Amino acid sequence: MPQMIFVNLPVKDLETTKGFFGKLGYSFNPQFSDEHTACLVISDTIFAMLLEEPRFKDFTKKEITDASTHTEVILALSAESREKVDELADTALASGGSPANETQDLGFMYGRSFQDPDHHIWEVIWMDPAAVEAGGQPA
Repeated sequence: MPQMIFVNLPVKDLETTKGFFGKLGYSFNPQFSDEHTACLVISDTIFAMLLEEPRFKDFTKKEITDASTHTEVILALSAESREKVDELADTALASGGSPANETQDLGFMYGRSFQDPDHHIWEVIWMDPAAVEAGGQPA
């Protein structure tokens, strides 16, 4: 079985956050969701557990970071093409997301970013497969 990742993110309004990611084309696994939690399915091995802040607090003794003023994590997703990067970023911005950082275009690598309704930063990146084989350098 391939290794999986479950990223846990605090959210202020679960329905707003679910609506946002639903507009981006993602689905939710009801087996791991309830009225306070939604399991966002990103791929067969990548999931984001969206937890209302009081539920998230059950898993930590630390304070929850205010993502509108502080950054604790940047979530990066790969895309199969430059066009897919633009498609996902444009849809996110049109669906209630906000800009995060400037577009990065290095020729062999292209990326854009956005913030979800809870201000978590998401990057979407594409890298030329030839550059990947060359160790991240332009072919």
